[in-house]
Amino acid sequence: MLFRPQYQPTFAERYPIQLLAAVLDFLTVVTSCYAAHFWRFGRLAMDGRYTLTAFLFAFLVICCFWAFGVYGSWRGKSFLHQLGRLYAGWLAALGIALTLTFSLKISTNYSRQWAFVMLAVGVVASTLLRFAMFQFLRWLRSSGRNLKTVVLVGDGGRAAEQLGHEGPLREFGYRVAHSLHYEQGEGWVSALVEAVEEKRAHEVWLCLPLTAGDSIKAVLYALRHHVVAVRFIPEWGDIPLLNHKVSNIAGLYSLDLSCSPMDGPARLVKRLEDIVIGGAISVAILPVCLLIAFAIKCTSPGPVVFKQYRTGINGKRFKVYKFRSMVVHQESEGCVTQATKNDARVTAIGAFIRRTSLDELPQFFNVLQGRMSIVGPRPHALAHNEYYKDLVESYMQRHKVKPGITGWAQVNGYRGETDTLEKMQKRVEHDLWYIDNWSLGLDIKIILWTLFKGFVGKAAY
Repeated sequence: MLFRPQYQPTFAERYPIQLLAAVLDFLTVVTSCYAAHFWRFGRLAMDGRYTLTAFLFAFLVICCFWAFGVYGSWRGKSFLHQLGRLYAGWLAALGIALTLTFSLKISTNYSRQWAFVMLAVGVVASTLLRFAMFQFLRWLRSSGRNLKTVVLVGDGGRAAEQLGHEGPLREFGYRVAHSLHYEQGEGWVSALVEAVEEKRAHEVWLCLPLTAGDSIKAVLYALRHHVVAVRFIPEWGDIPLLNHKVSNIAGLYSLDLSCSPMDGPARLVKRLEDIVIGGAISVAILPVCLLIAFAIKCTSPGPVVFKQYRTGINGKRFKVYKFRSMVVHQESEGCVTQATKNDARVTAIGAFIRRTSLDELPQFFNVLQGRMSIVGPRPHALAHNEYYKDLVESYMQRHKVKPGITGWAQVNGYRGETDTLEKMQKRVEHDLWYIDNWSLGLDIKIILWTLFKGFVGKAAY
């Protein structure tokens, strides 16, 4: 059997743009050093000390970029993803440079203004360079060049349908040249091999259910003489996923199906957010809390603060604090009756603080204790958890993170009484979306929305 090439190399394979990017990055850093020197001293020519530093720092930046994957494949990745790695590389280079200068006690030999200007110019210039390269690649791909040819195998599921759209896929550097319907048996495997050879495909994408393990083995065996890349994109169907990603566990790769995103650095960021923002808000609302407490005490007998056990992170129980908004009454054991519109148990002051969500203010103490977060799924009564956990799919997944004073569900209108199963399902859907898409920026957005919607939104009962 004679060997024949199965695909034509792409533009990036013939002319590696990552190598070009590394050279341009090196020149950018050196140029920024010269520009900063002109800004500080009024001349381009640098003495030997500054010149050596410029080239050494440029080399350090390139090494950090390489370590953070800046020069890895850009295909299939967004521009923001590239920028994140770029800025991480700059921070690492800056940290190493500062550590070395202070350790060697040579920081006083250089102008601080020169260093600041050099960093500012370098970061801005490298960002603009990445943007120019990104736009250049988009132009290439929109004109039909630098595209990897794909043979797509699917069974009619959502993944195959989504990948079949040519427009969005082209921007990421791919083109589906042939689609093949998956069938039981191995007859379609021969058709797949023929399509790979005919289309000179770069990659084969298998959008198949997890039960098609034997078929995947058959494909790999049939393509054993080909150099085409094979990717398995599982069709999850109706399986709800939470923070799905690939992890390395004890040297083995695992596909995480339901894991909390609040782990590692994310947990630290979340806790710092709660301490800094929660502490500032606690100080700011203290006069309001004292005024509300005085009003509650003067208008109805009983304690000012209402305490109730709720389910927290990992299913652990904790006491949640709220300003008392009802008259003191006794509930039947294991029964929690939600407040409704025109509920006779709600006091005059209670109706106001519930409508404006001011009854939730004591929960900032829960936040400072570390039992709650400012933003997260609202904690439900224990009886509600027992009732809904069998009725709403993935209901208990919302307890993988700390409960919050406010959340994505609340700012989207799902706050207060959940008198129907549909309302609770919608609330859980929003909670799980928040967990799966958490970011510091999203938390700040929710907090700002709450400042408006929490006080002027429709009443919660």
